[in-house]
Amino acid sequence: MSSLSETAALLADHTRATFCQALLDGRAWTAGELARSAGVSASTASEQLSRLVEGGLLTEERQGRHRYVRLAGPEAAALIEAIASFAPSTPRPQNLRQSAQAGAEARARTCYDHLAGELGVALADAMVSRGLVSDDAGPAVTPAGVTWLADALGYRHPAGARRPLVRSCLDWTERRSHLAGAVGAALCATALEKQWVRRIGSGRAVKVTSAGAGAFRELLGAEVT
Repeated sequence: MSSLSETAALLADHTRATFCQALLDGRAWTAGELARSAGVSASTASEQLSRLVEGGLLTEERQGRHRYVRLAGPEAAALIEAIASFAPSTPRPQNLRQSAQAGAEARARTCYDHLAGELGVALADAMVSRGLVSDDAGPAVTPAGVTWLADALGYRHPAGARRPLVRSCLDWTERRSHLAGAVGAALCATALEKQWVRRIGSGRAVKVTSAGAGAFRELLGAEVT
């Protein structure tokens, strides 16, 4: 297990940090895809990915000639997002494409396996307003919330599950919290499956569909676009 200083050193490198932020979309990437996204050589990517795997932040699997990597789990994702939220500023986009991507991610994106950005925060606020989640002493799902999860999302939290039912995740663009944990994952999975949101390109950004705007309004009273 890596010490705090060793983990911090892993994320102190720009290339490794860029890889981890890309993997916050919750999907598995090949080494070649990450190399192209970070603008580094394949050999550099392979070396840096090996260090992240050895440090416990990433896991890998091989299929034929391809090496796929993903974040090691929700704890690793929460660490990356939390560090990003404490960054003094977001790098300014260098071109129109980067500017459009940054704007789309600020509006709505995935944060590992839950929804973030303006959308994620708006849905978290709506769940609190509806009495589905209480934030009196940290987020907790209310009895009404348990019923809502089963009826609206078909989700029932397994007894003895290691993952918490709900937790807050500090949103690095909004500087407020959205919902993570099993609740956040269930909402995101349902939204993608039912096409309430759709991915934009190959990044983390998602867009609310007309069906999604109606569903979020009906289920949570949230006005999102």
